[in-house]
Amino acid sequence: MNDLRNVTDEFKGKSEESIVAELDNRGVELEIGIENLERDFNMGTIVRNANAFGVRHVHVIGSKQWNKRGAMATDKYLHVHYYSTVNDFALAMEERNKEIIAVDNIEGSVGLSKTHLPTHCVLVFGAEGPGLSEELLKVATKIVAIEQLGSTRSINVGVAAGIVMYAWLSVHRLQMLNT
Repeated sequence: MNDLRNVTDEFKGKSEESIVAELDNRGVELEIGIENLERDFNMGTIVRNANAFGVRHVHVIGSKQWNKRGAMATDKYLHVHYYSTVNDFALAMEERNKEIIAVDNIEGSVGLSKTHLPTHCVLVFGAEGPGLSEELLKVATKIVAIEQLGSTRSINVGVAAGIVMYAWLSVHRLQMLNT
């Protein structure tokens, strides 16, 4: 099947398998985790962001059901892994040599501008509203928050995911391309 969905001209008319192979070839080391406790509609945005920034692996912790419409079919070009428990996810990340970085604006978090995001990490995002579970926060090596200057307590988790992914990309990939 030739794939004509939401892809750049470079991929128009190519098969899903050839698109995945090409993206795997040039993808980044960063991986994304999403704790799916509430079947949050923002998951599709996070998955779409991951695809846009060259992420190849997305890890879903909790429910396998999520609203894929927001991903605009970009999930078809990623490797999506499912874990029923936080412990299963943590063990898999240990095997993959990925440092777990939680992204949540809770007390004790470190500002994004004041922290280093490691090359081999998985950024984990929670549901809109409740954020990440205590269990997930305990397995993270650090908790990062995006500094804000306005009056709102938080920003949308899909937007936050895009900001933090781009922060990682700017240090680990874009600076190398510009040297």
